[in-house]
Amino acid sequence: MQQRAPLSISRSETDSCDDAQSVYRRIVWRLCPILFFSYVIACIDRTNIGFAKIQMQSEIGLTDTVYGFGAGIFFIGYFLFELPSNLFLQRYGARRWISRIMVSWGVVSILMCTVHSPLTFYILRFLLGVAEAGLLPGVIFFLLSWLPRVRRSRFIAIIYSGSALSGIIGGPLSGYLMGRLEHFGGLGGWQWMFVLEGLPALVLAAVLYFTLDDAPQDAKWLSSPEKELVIARLDTHPGPGARDTIGGALRSGRLWWLTFIYFSQAAGYVGMTLWLPSLIHSSGVKSVEKAGILSSLPYIAAIVMTYFVSRSADQRNEYRWHVIVPQLIAAVGLVSSTYFTHDTIASLFCLALALSGAIAAAPPFWALPSEFLRGTGASAGVALISATGNLGGFASPFLIGFVRDVTGRTEIALWIIAGILVAGAIAVALLPKNVGNRSGVYT
Repeated sequence: MQQRAPLSISRSETDSCDDAQSVYRRIVWRLCPILFFSYVIACIDRTNIGFAKIQMQSEIGLTDTVYGFGAGIFFIGYFLFELPSNLFLQRYGARRWISRIMVSWGVVSILMCTVHSPLTFYILRFLLGVAEAGLLPGVIFFLLSWLPRVRRSRFIAIIYSGSALSGIIGGPLSGYLMGRLEHFGGLGGWQWMFVLEGLPALVLAAVLYFTLDDAPQDAKWLSSPEKELVIARLDTHPGPGARDTIGGALRSGRLWWLTFIYFSQAAGYVGMTLWLPSLIHSSGVKSVEKAGILSSLPYIAAIVMTYFVSRSADQRNEYRWHVIVPQLIAAVGLVSSTYFTHDTIASLFCLALALSGAIAAAPPFWALPSEFLRGTGASAGVALISATGNLGGFASPFLIGFVRDVTGRTEIALWIIAGILVAGAIAVALLPKNVGNRSGVYT
């Protein structure tokens, strides 16, 4: 029997691989912490309204429909200003533009303490969406300048796990502030929560401005050979039919297909995060502090699932099924939760499945647009997918609030959202088989 010759790897190839691993490790440790904690604060500031509702609903006369509409109108502002924001980021650079975004949303988040009617609630939630517009797609586009596709999903997973960590930190923190500071200094606990949770964005904006570099060639902490290595390994050939202009991106049917997929993810994730405290409260947990602690548990599960799903996707260089399976898990969790609305433990378990699946599906998803977008087309395309897809974040909380007001129950709305998640998973399965399954890229 003929024996196969052993695979020969030269010393120079091994050294090059070791050098690359060392360089990318430094890049991750340089960029990841500040971007990660920026996203953590952003998620806390956009979702803490779910806890404020428990106290402010009776104080300013919010029905569930009004709350759902106001919570979701954030994403209308996000939608309208996402694309312009991402184009400005490309023009002015990530360091300056992301810092500007953080200052804007920090100020608006603090001003949420002045809400005194449904109208002011609508206005400030809309302005918060305008202020935050461009953050996540801006970070994703920024990573196109630093990381090859095969490394990007893991990094995006780290950033996305910030949404889960925001629930772990933000839930107990919001509950504690609201419980302990109620009526302190003549303000409600929910007002103090908005003020104290808005301030960190202003501090982090300054830190980011002085530490972030827009591209490898701007990084003084990399040597010239290291800069050349990073630039050489970027995805300069995304795939056949790549679009590198705004018009080309807009004419791509695949872009709008991906937009629907992201819409399904946003509908599942946002609906759960904005209503999770109320769902826990409705299951029989009356203490706002205890509700805050319990709400952190699904996010712990989400961090674990996101890590393993993204790691598996990058190791196998396969992204389609790593989007499909988590979305189906999220749908199953949502439907199952409707059978345990008055059982706190069982309901939390099902909601943990739902939230974990919805969050874990996102990082592998963001590996797909780079298959056919580059340059200005990538900046505009990522922004369009994020902005339009995030309209699911408007639809789902409004749907839940409307159904609760009309029927007194939440189950029908959760079934509809589960159906949207399943439709999104089917849409991923219908993509061409070469999308999300490439080999031969640099590692």
